[in-house]
Amino acid sequence: MKLQPYRRKINYYETDQMQVVHHSNYARFLEEARLDLMEQLGLPYGKMEELGIIIPVLELHDYYTMALHFGDTIDIFPVITRLTPVRFSLKYEIRSPEGELLHTAETSHAFVDTEFKPMNMKKRFPEIYENMLQAVEDASI
Repeated sequence: MKLQPYRRKINYYETDQMQVVHHSNYARFLEEARLDLMEQLGLPYGKMEELGIIIPVLELHDYYTMALHFGDTIDIFPVITRLTPVRFSLKYEIRSPEGELLHTAETSHAFVDTEFKPMNMKKRFPEIYENMLQAVEDASI
């Protein structure tokens, strides 16, 4: 499956007085891209929540290369790099539409139920686990 990057435009309210994106907004951008990726994999987050699956963030690492500014358009390329039955990790590249690398990041997540107890996706939802496993095998970052 050919996954598409997540494209968005930087809004004014996401910037500081210098019109540079405030660092706190990168986590939101990554979440938007992650949810878009899950939807492309046929696993919209709404469906996952209906099934009682929650994927909290365990770690977030940002690597700032270039400042993002009000009005910029960015493409975010999320890739699942590691998958176990109870956890997964992603790497992200934020690029300009022309392909210039602007930012990289990494996140890790757990699969938990609505009581925040770890969930073994391979046992409870094998079809979802297999979809995600296929994305790992297709990864290209």
